Amino acid sequence: MKISSYFIPLSLLAVFSTACNSSEKKQPAERTSFFDKAGIDSTVRPQDNFFGYVNGTWMKNTSIPSDQSGWGSFYTLYDENQKHIKEILENAAASGASKGSPEQKLGDYYASGMDTAAIEKLGAAPLKPGLAKIDAIKDYKELMAYIAQSNAEGDDDGLIAGYVGADEKNSAVNILSFVQSGISLPEKDYYTRQDSAAKAARAGLLKYAAALFLLTGDDQLKADKNAATVLALETELAKWNRTPVEQRDPQKNYNKISVADLDKQCPNINWPQLLGKLNVKIDSVNVGQPEYYAALSKLLPEQPIDVFKTKLKFEYIANHASLLSKAFLDARFEYNKIFSGKQKDDPRWKKIVSRVDAGLGELLGQVYVKKYFTEVAKQRMDELVNNLQKAFEVRIKKLDWMSDSTRERALVKLNSFLKKIGYPSKWKNFDDVVISKGDFFANAKSVQAHQQKESTAKIGKPVDRTEWMMSPPTVNAYYNPTNNEIVFPAGILQFPFFDVNADDAINYGAIGMVIGHEMTHGFDDQGSQYDEKGNMQNWWSAADAAKFKAKTGGVVKQYNAFTVLDSLHVNGELTLGENLADIGGLAIAYDAFKMTKQGQGNEKIDGFTPDQRFFIGYAQVWRLKDRDENMRVRIGSDPHSPEVYRVNGPAMNFDPFYKAFDVKEGDKMYLKPENRARIW
Repeated sequence: MKISSYFIPLSLLAVFSTACNSSEKKQPAERTSFFDKAGIDSTVRPQDNFFGYVNGTWMKNTSIPSDQSGWGSFYTLYDENQKHIKEILENAAASGASKGSPEQKLGDYYASGMDTAAIEKLGAAPLKPGLAKIDAIKDYKELMAYIAQSNAEGDDDGLIAGYVGADEKNSAVNILSFVQSGISLPEKDYYTRQDSAAKAARAGLLKYAAALFLLTGDDQLKADKNAATVLALETELAKWNRTPVEQRDPQKNYNKISVADLDKQCPNINWPQLLGKLNVKIDSVNVGQPEYYAALSKLLPEQPIDVFKTKLKFEYIANHASLLSKAFLDARFEYNKIFSGKQKDDPRWKKIVSRVDAGLGELLGQVYVKKYFTEVAKQRMDELVNNLQKAFEVRIKKLDWMSDSTRERALVKLNSFLKKIGYPSKWKNFDDVVISKGDFFANAKSVQAHQQKESTAKIGKPVDRTEWMMSPPTVNAYYNPTNNEIVFPAGILQFPFFDVNADDAINYGAIGMVIGHEMTHGFDDQGSQYDEKGNMQNWWSAADAAKFKAKTGGVVKQYNAFTVLDSLHVNGELTLGENLADIGGLAIAYDAFKMTKQGQGNEKIDGFTPDQRFFIGYAQVWRLKDRDENMRVRIGSDPHSPEVYRVNGPAMNFDPFYKAFDVKEGDKMYLKPENRARIW
């Protein structure tokens, strides 16, 4: 179990992180045009498909690179950031920096990852000590003793998962929480669904597991048998996992319990032993999905010990495969491409750049912000965020469905937002991380030990509200309900999301919507369950809560009707929070834009009015293409809607869009006024 710091991932996008660096400040390139007119498809009426109108020609003419699961705005910016990081890390590696310095750690970590000759020579050898420990296990009690020790070392055993974060009902203090685990496929239904995609995923898991066992010494017959054992156990454990929709309910996933009572309910796990190895003295924990751990405790003595040992071996090999030789990487890629649709694996340097950013992100971040994030950009972002906050306040004050008492609490929460822009006010310390140029595996384990130590040390301690959950170069943004904070890393504050030289219409339509999106998360179906201090408690009147639920129910129904890949439907319940944030974010950004001189004028740029340009800037941000394989996984597990509906859905619900593009009854983008979502 790798214990991680955690926040409820109410983010702008499901997954994207990067970093960049060097020494002197690099000023943003001057631009004269801030949206791609050539990408517009004039054969599509904006009144029928606004996403298709703004992005149609780009969509037709753009091919997804063979090493990508999709392509578009987030991907291109992420890709550019990776190139920046590569340059920085190569410079650091060649700098001859003194031992223990940030440059030495960054450079040598990267250099060790790029030393493929040394990695190939080792083969599977780095795994042998860990696999020998698993082989020595004789019964389930020894199994749990092994898991307790591996937890302390930060290894992910695939049976127990945990994180450290604010206690959702006492947000000033960190708590250790345990969540469901046990499965390798994207979510539980993959183990029982009989469609071709699910069958292919199960077959892929069998092939992958067998390949890993082969690479670590098993013959083909034994490798296949072990793979079947892994799938059978995971299929049983999947029964006790909750669905992605069920995991969105904060109340049901908060189950604080004393360690003594938990040990009585799940005695075979031996919780005191596990916590003892973590060297934490606490009397209670949170268990997100108690039924999973009850089932695991029951299964431990019932299943032959070799079943669990086989599962542990698979997890140990799989979790370290990315640190090993090309044969392991190839097996890993063949498995992952079932879900990503990639035709080609990432080049080596991209893998190592991502690993360095994931492990030493704030060391990278310090160099990154010096070079790529200007004070002018930060000041402009401060202004944008403050204007969005003012616009949201006006909207809340005008709501006709919210009572005065609830409105007062909503305004307090809005004005209590902790706003984080660009980079942390204080940087994390990595003094205990030991990096050498010649041992990639040992370097990664040192970073892992640091992360485990850092997280474990927080248990039972006050929450550090200055901490960030993303590195500064990350191309993403998030809202953290237990901190009531909105966070915009420097990585996303670049074109097409933001440019200090762009006119307000573009910036408010792009990054303004991102800001509004994250603000609205504080009031979506999940975020609205937390007060201004980040505590999960009901601050709504009963009548207001009922009205809010009715309004969000309409959004669920609306998005359920959207289709993808001809037959798949968007899951309106799974995507509700993100859809509410998209709808509210667009409205708030527009109101803030109308506070500007350009927003109050009528001067056309590139042939478009200020309002039209605002909406075009918004649609351009979501210019993305996905491979079918990736989209199928997203529909089942990603709380974000496909990009076409992140544009068309909010626009269809927003009256100013109708006016800007003369949308009338009979047009495909038209919704009757009474059917439009009017929440925030």
